[in-house]
Amino acid sequence: MRQHHRTLRLLGSLLLVAAGVGVTGAAPARAAAPTPLDRVVPAPASADPGGSPYRITRGTRIRVDDSREVRRIGAYLADLLRPSTGYRLPVTAHGPGGIRLRLVKGGFPAEGYRLDSDRRSVTISAGSPAGLFHGVQTLRQLLPAAVEKDSVQPGPWLVAGGTVEDAPRYGWRGAMLDVSRHFLTVEEVKRYIDQLALYKFNKLHLHLSDDQGWRIAVDSWPRLAAHGGSTEVGGGPGGHYTKADYREIVRYAASRYLEVVPEIDMPGHTNAALASYAELNCDGVAPPLYTGTAVGFSSLCVDKEITYDFVDDVVRELAALTPGRYLHIGGDEAHSTSHADYVRFMDRVQPVVAKYGKTVVGWHQLTGATPAKGALAQYWGLDGTGAGEKEQVARAARGGTGLILSPADRVYLDMKYTEDTPLGLSWAGYVEVRRSYDWDPGAYLPGVPASAVRGVEAPLWTETIENSAHVEQMAFPRLPGVAELGWSPAATHDWEEYRVRLAAQGPRWDALGIGYYRSPQVPWPTA
Repeated sequence: MRQHHRTLRLLGSLLLVAAGVGVTGAAPARAAAPTPLDRVVPAPASADPGGSPYRITRGTRIRVDDSREVRRIGAYLADLLRPSTGYRLPVTAHGPGGIRLRLVKGGFPAEGYRLDSDRRSVTISAGSPAGLFHGVQTLRQLLPAAVEKDSVQPGPWLVAGGTVEDAPRYGWRGAMLDVSRHFLTVEEVKRYIDQLALYKFNKLHLHLSDDQGWRIAVDSWPRLAAHGGSTEVGGGPGGHYTKADYREIVRYAASRYLEVVPEIDMPGHTNAALASYAELNCDGVAPPLYTGTAVGFSSLCVDKEITYDFVDDVVRELAALTPGRYLHIGGDEAHSTSHADYVRFMDRVQPVVAKYGKTVVGWHQLTGATPAKGALAQYWGLDGTGAGEKEQVARAARGGTGLILSPADRVYLDMKYTEDTPLGLSWAGYVEVRRSYDWDPGAYLPGVPASAVRGVEAPLWTETIENSAHVEQMAFPRLPGVAELGWSPAATHDWEEYRVRLAAQGPRWDALGIGYYRSPQVPWPTA
């Protein structure tokens, strides 16, 4: 398999060079060859080129199965292609289909798909709507980058001939967005969702509460949002999501086959809640709102019964808004909570999550308590984290706790690329593109069985991030590499080959209006 991919990638690299892509100063050819089938990100499980390319023309139709989900995916594809091609691209359940989307019972792994292309048609087959949607993202990347523009472009719109068979390595391919340090609007979150969808992510972890802001309305504790959500890092106006806002984010994410995982961080990172309700403090005195960036100073009062009334109400209301399976309870950097109190708190809180039908996710400090059966722990340590802490996580994994890997010095998207990066932090070091990509989740933590690794997640904390432009500058070009770690077979993992495929994404981001860091480690194409 690995040699098969190397051969394809070498061929693809030569085709790109011939087209004037990836080599500075190369003269463009008269007409670009179709994008090779294995040129997409994440790398597909297998790609077998052969035959003539398919050309999208004015007469192309999108044929769909007569089911609501497939019709909706067909409409999504048509909406992507119409502005740049200028074609009608009717979506129909009848007649010949130049592009066909079909669900097939059996024969496909979860989220897997098959794409077949020849001179007559392109057919995407899958066993689930999610697989079909992921196949559409592959088709999208096989078309020229100009397909992403919102005005008519000249084309031609060629899809290379051959077959792609594909399915994800891991079931958890996540991105975390911190909306607490700086508040991001519903539209800004939706923009990020669309970017995640292009790279086959399937989880959006929303960090909804922290010391600097509480971002979700809770009817039974209204001051959480009204007061606790009224500021942010640096003293800006903050903001919060109404329940309708949150439902819209959940709906939009689901339309892109992402599951929203909400997080209420506790018992630490809780100053916004403590400032909103004095009775949550052990001394009954509400602290002032906080707009700095220090961590570890706040804690819910573990000894007070009202604390658990508060947790029950918040979890109940949030669970009712969230159709997904998971609810994240944080648990990191609880430096103001003693170990005994931390364990006692987690023993009380985890059953509350289960009571409302959700599965617990917590940061890996949860493994220092007793993770509930089925709970997931999210590891955010460093390569250099002490052996004792890593062994604690590994011991929990061997005992049945699943792991999500988010090593801070690999995939924290808020880490600076270099010392000259204007945004971001550097407490975990500088994280260039190669470092974020060049590791194996299945072998990262010693003593952890590969079966315990559920997947990967790229957190983006927002101490210095204020808007979509900031998000994109820090997420791109590292985000697609995390997607590949979560999706692609380990055998396809090769930095030298990946950097060429990543470079080819640059014109697509330009067409989408994504401002990205032009890392010198990547051979970006010239204009």
